[in-house]
Amino acid sequence: MPSVFETSPTAIPITFVTKSSWDQVAEVLPPAQRQFATASAFAAKPGGYLALPAPDGAIAQVLFGLEDEGARSRDLFRPGALPGLLPPGAYRFANAPHDARLAALAFALGSYRFARYRKADRPDVRLVPPDGVEATEIDRMADAAMLARDLINTPANDMGPEQLAAAAQALAAEFGASFACIIGEDLKTNFPLIHAVGMASSRAPRLIDIGWGDPAHPKVTLVGKGVCFDTGGLDLKPSSGMLIMKKDMGGAANVLALARMVMDAKLKVRLRVLIPAVENAVAGNALRPLDIFTSRKGITVEIGNTDAEGRLVLADALALADEEKPELLIDLGTLTGAARVALGPDLPPFYTNDETLAADVARCAVKENDPLWRMPLWPPYDAWLDSKTATITNAPSGGFAGSITCALFLQRFVEHAESWLHVDIYGWTPSAKPARPEGGECQAARAIYALLSERYA
Repeated sequence: MPSVFETSPTAIPITFVTKSSWDQVAEVLPPAQRQFATASAFAAKPGGYLALPAPDGAIAQVLFGLEDEGARSRDLFRPGALPGLLPPGAYRFANAPHDARLAALAFALGSYRFARYRKADRPDVRLVPPDGVEATEIDRMADAAMLARDLINTPANDMGPEQLAAAAQALAAEFGASFACIIGEDLKTNFPLIHAVGMASSRAPRLIDIGWGDPAHPKVTLVGKGVCFDTGGLDLKPSSGMLIMKKDMGGAANVLALARMVMDAKLKVRLRVLIPAVENAVAGNALRPLDIFTSRKGITVEIGNTDAEGRLVLADALALADEEKPELLIDLGTLTGAARVALGPDLPPFYTNDETLAADVARCAVKENDPLWRMPLWPPYDAWLDSKTATITNAPSGGFAGSITCALFLQRFVEHAESWLHVDIYGWTPSAKPARPEGGECQAARAIYALLSERYA
C-alpha cells in the first residue's frame, strides 16, 4: 500500500487541542479564525474537528480535539479519525499530540479501506512525518496491519486453505524466504489432527511452512491458526455464531503480518512460520464427538466438541515447531469465546510461564497501543483435560475457564522450546473506532514485533 507520508513545504497544519488548552490556543488565532471557531461552536471535545479558513478561502489550519492530559482514559489512536475527515491534501502536526509516533501510525491505519469488492477510495491525504518519527518503521507496521486486515476481511469463498497458502507463498517470495506446503492426505500420517479437522471440506487442508534468516541466528517460530471458515463441524454453530467465521483464520493473518515486519526489518533471527490451514466443514466424513485421534506428538485426543477445532490444528503445528527447540515459540489464534467474555474484543489474553517474557510483552503492548492482558496457566485446571478413554479431551465439560483450559491443552504439545507465548486473539473490530475500522484487525502482532525488535535488532 502506498505510504501516507511525504515531505511538503505547504502542508496544512493540524493543531491538537483539549478542553483545557482551547482558551490558550484560541487567544493566538487570527480574529477571523477565532470568530469562525466560535460561530461553529467548536468546543475541543475529543474527536472534534474544524477546518479554519484563510482569507483566500483555502484551509489555513485544522483543529482537532483530544482528551486532556489528566483524563482517566485517552485514546492514543484518536488522530486515526483524521484521514476520514480531512479534505485531500498534505498535512503536518503543528503541535504534539499525546504520542506523536502513535498518532502518525494511527493516521496511516486510519487510511485503510477494504476495496476488493466495491469501490472504496482511499483518502487522498498525506502527512509530513513528525520530528523524530521514523516514517519507514511506521510504514512497516501499517503495511503489516493492512495485510492482516485484507486477509481477514476477504470472505471464505475467496480465502480458503489454498488461497491462504498462496498469500503466504507470495509473502515468502517477496522476502526471499523458503516455502513448503503439505496438502490433503499427505497430512494424515504425520499431522493427524490437522487432517482430521480439515478432511470434511472439499478444500483440502494444508500445513504451510515458511523459513527465513540466517541459520546461525536464534530460532523464533510463529504458529498461526488458519481455520478459513468454521461451521463448528457436527457441533454446528447457530447462524449468529457462524456469521463472521471468515475471521477464524485471524491467527494466521496476524502471524503473516508479524512475519512481514520481522523480514522487512531484517531482524537477526532464524524465522519459521507454520500455519495449519483448514476449513471446519460438515460432511459424512467429518470428525464426530467422542472420536479419538493420535496427535503428531503421540498424545491421544478425544473430541469433546468439534467446535473446539482451533486447538487441534495448532497442537500438531506446535509439536512440529517444538521439535526444533526454538529459543522462542509464539502461537496466535482466534480460539475461545471465553476470552471475549472475560476481556472483550479489544484486549486479548496471553499466556506464558516465562516471567521475563511476560513482563516484556506487557510493556511492549502498552508502548505500541496494542493491548494484551496476561492470564494464568493455572496448574490445578490441567486435570480438567483428562479423558476416560484418551490422554486428553479437547473440550472439558463444565464450561469454566475456557481460555485457560485451551492454553493448558496447547501447553501439552510444547516441551522443548526455551520460551512459549500463546495469545488468544479476536482478530476483529465489532464497531469502528479511530484507526480501527469495523472488520478484520491486526492484534498482538505489533506488540510482539516491538519485543522481537528489542531482542534481535
